[in-house]
Amino acid sequence: MTVACEPAGHRWRVLGQLAADREMPFVCVQPMVTSWARRTEDLTFDKTDEKDAVLIARLTAQLAAETVSQVQQMRDLLECVWPAVLDAARQPFRSRTWRGALTVILDRDGCDLARTRRLGLARFEAAVRREVTRCGGQKPCLRIAAHLVMTDWQESQRRLADTETRMVTVLDELELTSLVTSITSLSAVGAATILAQTGSLHRFAAGRAVVKHAGLAPREKISGSYTGRAKTTGQGRPGLRLAAWRAVWGAQRGNPVYAARYRHLTTREQNKLTPAQAQAVIAAALLRHLHAVITTGQARDPDIAAHGTRRRAAMPIAA
Repeated sequence: MTVACEPAGHRWRVLGQLAADREMPFVCVQPMVTSWARRTEDLTFDKTDEKDAVLIARLTAQLAAETVSQVQQMRDLLECVWPAVLDAARQPFRSRTWRGALTVILDRDGCDLARTRRLGLARFEAAVRREVTRCGGQKPCLRIAAHLVMTDWQESQRRLADTETRMVTVLDELELTSLVTSITSLSAVGAATILAQTGSLHRFAAGRAVVKHAGLAPREKISGSYTGRAKTTGQGRPGLRLAAWRAVWGAQRGNPVYAARYRHLTTREQNKLTPAQAQAVIAAALLRHLHAVITTGQARDPDIAAHGTRRRAAMPIAA
């Protein structure tokens, strides 16, 4: 049962409090809406309490039917794109906290769940608290807010694991897993992410072409006696550049060749590079090595990676 009335005088507040004490929905219908409904009813300006009561009840029923329809539409859409969020509260559409949290995710973050995760639980809770207060609530239910964040994180982890498994499966089908993982500390997922951006590496004539495709090739500025600062072009595929950059973070620490190269570039006396510049150099080297092992079909040789060519064994000198 729903209690509805016009907010005229002061008694409507008492009626609203009585309905709240009995946990009954309470609806206020604006007198202007009732007036327009009265005119469209019989094109007269007649006003009686009995007639207005019928109009208020009819308007409330229409509002309830529209609200139920909207809730059902939202439920259907969420069941298709984000079913886990419906389990965050026992009655999600009646929970101010759940509605406030969903408003923050949809309005503030524009449905970008990665941006919501970057907020962290404390800032997300503060944003939900402001939304709940704005809607007339006192404070949010932290259990529901935390459940929303945890549900989102768990769903993202499940989707991430599924995507990584499918990427490695494709790499196995192409018989490239053993080749790419011969580069020390380069994971199959990291290599698959790079190859997803480059496509077949056989279409590149040389490893330097892959580096240029990623926008990691150095751009020199030399004119006469002037020598400017060399910078990367940055005119390649941003996704490929990001994939190579992320792969470097793991490979740089576990790969002795890359680690030695990084120390040399950041500690040498002449033309010492910043950490970010050194990582860009290593990312370019990683792309060249990946191109070499895939196009030649041979596993990576650490000696060649370190010195550019295989060292020949010293020949004994005849006495």
